[in-house]
Amino acid sequence: MERAPKELVYGTVGTMISDMASYLRFFDSVRRRTERDVAALPSAAAGWRPPAIGGETGWSIGQIVLHIGGSRLYFASAYLGEGWLWAKAEADPDDQRTWLPWLQASAKRFAALVSETPADWLTRRIEMIDTPGQSLAGWRLLMMMLEHEVHHRSQIDAYAGLQGWPVPDIFGRSAESIDALQEAERAKHAR
Repeated sequence: MERAPKELVYGTVGTMISDMASYLRFFDSVRRRTERDVAALPSAAAGWRPPAIGGETGWSIGQIVLHIGGSRLYFASAYLGEGWLWAKAEADPDDQRTWLPWLQASAKRFAALVSETPADWLTRRIEMIDTPGQSLAGWRLLMMMLEHEVHHRSQIDAYAGLQGWPVPDIFGRSAESIDALQEAERAKHAR
C-alpha cells in the first residue's frame, strides 16, 4: 500500500488549516447545516427524551443543542489560552424557540473571539484538559470543535429519523437521488 507523503500525514509536517479566514468560512458552512437541521425539527422535538439513561447519552434534543453552542465557546476559550472552560448556555433546553437564537449567538461569539488571533496560533501547542503534558496544535483543536459539532448534529438527526421526523440531506442530495444518477455516471466514465 502506498503511503501519503510525510507532509500530508496527520500530525507531522505542515498544518491542515493555514489561516483563520479559511477556517471560519468552513465553520460557517458547518454551523449553517446545524442550524438548518435544528430548524427542521418539529415542535414535538422539545418534549422528546431518549430512554432513561444517565449522563450525556440521556440528554434531550434541547440539551444537545445547548451543548453544541456552549462547546463552541469552550473550544474558543482553550484556543485563546484561557483554559478549557464551559460557557453557560443562554437558552432553555425545553423551549425550542430559544435553540436557533442560541446557536446563532454562540457562532457569532465564537467567530468574533478567534477571528483576530495571530496566524501562528494555528500551530501553537495547547495543553489538553485531561492529559497533562499532552498538547495539540491550535488548528487541530479548531477541527476538534467542528468534529464535535458534527457528531452531535448527527445525534440529533438520528433521533429525528428514528421518530419519523424529516432529516435534511447533508448537501441537498439524498442517497436515492445519487443512486438514480449512477447508470448515466458509469456510462459517462466507461465503467
